[in-house]
Amino acid sequence: MPSKGLPTVTRSGIFIDMRLARILATVATLTVLLPATTAVAAPSLAAYRSLPGTAWWTSPAGETVVAVDETVPTSRVAGLRKALRDRGQVVQEKGTLRRHIAGADPFFQAGGFRCLIGFNARAGSTYYFLTSRHCVGAVGSTVYADAAATVPLGVVTTVTPSYDTALIRYTNTTIAKPSAVNIYPGLAPISTFGTRAVGTRVTRSGPSGVRSGTVTALNVTVNYADGAVTGLIRTNICSQPGDSGGPLFAGTTGVGITSGGSGSCSTGGVSYYSPAARAGSAYGVGPY
Repeated sequence: MPSKGLPTVTRSGIFIDMRLARILATVATLTVLLPATTAVAAPSLAAYRSLPGTAWWTSPAGETVVAVDETVPTSRVAGLRKALRDRGQVVQEKGTLRRHIAGADPFFQAGGFRCLIGFNARAGSTYYFLTSRHCVGAVGSTVYADAAATVPLGVVTTVTPSYDTALIRYTNTTIAKPSAVNIYPGLAPISTFGTRAVGTRVTRSGPSGVRSGTVTALNVTVNYADGAVTGLIRTNICSQPGDSGGPLFAGTTGVGITSGGSGSCSTGGVSYYSPAARAGSAYGVGPY
C-alpha cells in the first residue's frame, strides 16, 4: 500500500510510491525494471501424435481423446495430459495395443500364421475377400486354407498398410464363397458395406466367439508398435490374437475388418476395425 500523505503516480496500471520509487526517465511512459524470467514452453501435442501404444480420435463434442495402453510410461502419460490440458482427455486401456495374428473363417500364411477372412466380395465375375494387411505377405504371395499350407486359397492382389487392409483374389475354385459371415454355427448374409454411428450396436465373429457391443469412436488413429493405422472404428467389444482380418457387422451390413485391440475377452478390452466400405470402394469390390 502507498505511504499515507505522500504523492503517488499511476501509469498503465503500475502504482508507484514516490517515496520508494526511482524514476528512470521523465516521459509519458515510465520504464520499470523487473526481474528476468525464463519462459517455459508448453509441451507440444504434436510430439505425442505417433507415440506407440496410443489411439487418437475426436469425440462428437469436438474433444480430443487419447487412449493409452499399459506400455506407455507414466512420465509420457503425464506429459500427454499436460499437453492436452483443457482440450481433451486421456483414457487408460487394459493390456497392450496389438495387431491380432492368429468372414470369420480362418486362412493361413506359409508358416502357419492364422488370420480371418473379413468379407467375401467380387468385381464382375472375379471373387475376392477382404482382410487385414498385416495378415498377408507381399502382393503376389499365396494364402492357404490349411495350416500346413497344402491347399492354396488365393493370391494377394492389393495391400494398403495405412488402412491395414488387403484384397485377396480367390484362386481355389472348389471352395464355396458365400457373401456371408460365419456365426458359429450358421451363416449371416452380407448384402452391403456401410458405416455405423457412435452408439450403434455391432457384432464381431470369429473362432474366439461371436460378441456384440457398440461403436465408441470413429476416425481413430492407432499407433501400433510397428506403425500407425488411420481412420479406424473403435468398439467396446473384446478381441483375441487370431481375430485379425475378421468381420464387424450389423444385420446384413458389413461394417469393419478387425485390425487389433487391447485387453482380452477374459479381462475386458476394446477393438479397432478398418471400415469395410472404404476398402470396398478403394478396391472396386462389393458383396453379392
